[in-house]
Amino acid sequence: MPFSAAGSLAAATLLDRLPILYSFRRCPYAIRARLAIFYANIQVELREVELRNKPRAMLERSPKGTVPVLVCPDGAVIDESRDIAIWALGQSDPAGLLNGVGPELDRLEANLVQGTGKFKLALDRYKYHDRHPDKSREDHRADAEVFLGDLNGRLSTRPYLQGTHPTLADILVVPFIRQFANVDREWFDRSDYRHVIDWLDNWLASTPFQSVMTRIPVWQTGQPGPIFPNQS
Repeated sequence: MPFSAAGSLAAATLLDRLPILYSFRRCPYAIRARLAIFYANIQVELREVELRNKPRAMLERSPKGTVPVLVCPDGAVIDESRDIAIWALGQSDPAGLLNGVGPELDRLEANLVQGTGKFKLALDRYKYHDRHPDKSREDHRADAEVFLGDLNGRLSTRPYLQGTHPTLADILVVPFIRQFANVDREWFDRSDYRHVIDWLDNWLASTPFQSVMTRIPVWQTGQPGPIFPNQS
C-alpha cells in the first residue's frame, strides 16, 4: 500500500486522543486491564514495557513502577488494575460485566490479592518456593488451594463466578488462576478442581483472552504503540 500522508496524520491525531496503557503481557494485573478494555470495546495506545527496564515516561506518571498504568487524554492517571477495569467498563459495558459489582465481588477480591495469607501471597510463594524455605512447595500450594476450593464450589452450579454470564469477577480472577495453573500444569490437570479447570480452559480458548495475549514489540520511547484492541 503506498504511503499516505493524510492517513498517517489521521492515525497520529487518533493516537493523540487515546488513553495510553502501559502493560506487560504476562502480568496478571495487566491482563485484567486489557480484558476489561477489550470487553468495553474502547481503544487505547498499548505500550508493552520491560519490567527490568521501565520507561521514564511511565515512571513519571506512576512512580511506584508497577503495571498496568493508564494515562487518560486529560492527564489523569489510574494505576490499579481493578480501577482501570471499572473505568473502562464505566465508559462502555455492552456485556453487562459491571452487573456483578458489589459486596460479593469485594470479598472475592479481598481473598484473591489482599492481606497476609491470601491467594496471591500463597501463589507467589508456591511459584518461587525456593525463596521461601519456611514451607515446602506443597505446603505453599495447599495455602493457595483454599481459594481454589471456594472457586470450585462456586463453579459447581454455574458456568461463571457470579452466574450464567461473565462479570468483572471472572476478569479479575482468571489471570491469577492461569498463573497458578502454569506453575505445575500437570498437577493442576490431575487435581480435583474440575470446575475450575474447565472454567479456566474455556477462558483461555476464548476470543477475548486470545486477543489480549497477542504478542507485541516492546515500546520504544518516541514511537507510537499499537492501537488496542485492533478493530480492523
